[in-house]
Amino acid sequence: MEALEIIGQRAKEAKVSLGLLGQTKKNETLYAVADALCAHASEILEGNKADTDAAKKNGMSEGLLDRLTLTIARIEALSEGLRKVAALPDPIGSVLSMDQRPNGLMIGKKRVPLGVVGIIYESRPNVTSDVFGLCFKTGNAVILRGGSDCIHSNIVIVKVIREALSSCGITPDAVQLLTDTSRETATRFMKLNQYVDVLIPRGGAGLISSVVQNSTIPVIETGTGNCHIYVDKQADFTMALDIIDNAKTQRLGVCNACESLVIHSAVLNEFFPLLVKRLTEKNIVIRADERARAVCPQCEAATEEDFGREYLDRLISVKTVDSETEAIAHINRYNTGHSEAIITENYDAAMRFLNEIDAAAVYVNASTRFTDGEEFGFGAEIGISTQKLHARGPMGLEALTTTKYIIFGQGQVRK
Repeated sequence: MEALEIIGQRAKEAKVSLGLLGQTKKNETLYAVADALCAHASEILEGNKADTDAAKKNGMSEGLLDRLTLTIARIEALSEGLRKVAALPDPIGSVLSMDQRPNGLMIGKKRVPLGVVGIIYESRPNVTSDVFGLCFKTGNAVILRGGSDCIHSNIVIVKVIREALSSCGITPDAVQLLTDTSRETATRFMKLNQYVDVLIPRGGAGLISSVVQNSTIPVIETGTGNCHIYVDKQADFTMALDIIDNAKTQRLGVCNACESLVIHSAVLNEFFPLLVKRLTEKNIVIRADERARAVCPQCEAATEEDFGREYLDRLISVKTVDSETEAIAHINRYNTGHSEAIITENYDAAMRFLNEIDAAAVYVNASTRFTDGEEFGFGAEIGISTQKLHARGPMGLEALTTTKYIIFGQGQVRK
């Protein structure tokens, strides 16, 4: 049996015992893992430094480097995320319904683990801890395949988690890491449907497309984030500037950052110069359409490609529209189904935007940066699903479960 199949077999065996763990044992173990991450922070940072040093040498962009980098504060946040997951209600075992049929059968529906979850992700070592916590809480075994850029970080983090699991009397095969980060191994992993119940990709468009096209395992698709903010003709300018600044500049390399702006022509002359000044001070390069450039010629010219791009960099596109209808049509054409926002003081405009925008999260007068498992009260997240089957939006504990019917009879036979 090849090494990859051995990993799959171990995960399949682990899911049996994990699915039977009680809430108290799971929570105690999560707290122990959280403590272990903090206790081994220096070791984790050493591994992360090897990754970031290599990334800088290879010219990784500022936004992606930020996603890759761990600090003491970020490790403490990982630990706190596990504690928050432990504090959440355990969905496993809950009975969602129970009804009696005319023949006397009692038919109910019960929430159960998915089984073995596979995750393929890029240079985000925080995903390693978050995914483990959510999968463990829901009784799932997990196989991780991170990117080569964060391999040293992932090796240390998984080592710490597995040691903590063993110390709690839990099989360490609850979490396994593929240390071979080659594309060939990733492709073979996508075919491991005899062991893996669901595959979840987290990363750029290329990675997600590759998994969707090549996997024989059912896929929950997490999407890229070409997130828009629409500045309506009745927008509060101060609010709009603060929200756009936050959504674009707080963290460049995250999927819920704002990448595209849509501005109503009625406020273009007055608002756009204020925005250009604000974003230029943050070293953001603005690529604008012809009408916006007529107001602020210092902006670069936007191409058709710019309106559909997830930059993950100090770039943002700007489109001018003459109506809310045009704004909604533009956003629905170019968005990736992630997060979209409107800035307006008009109730009718806000409600129309909420109703007509096709995305997992739609905001009125708030930053798109809130599309996040922790911000939504999930403790952490497995990813942001931009598809419409099984799960959509930030995926927490419930998204890692399925249901089965449970039937109680008294000797009934079908006639």
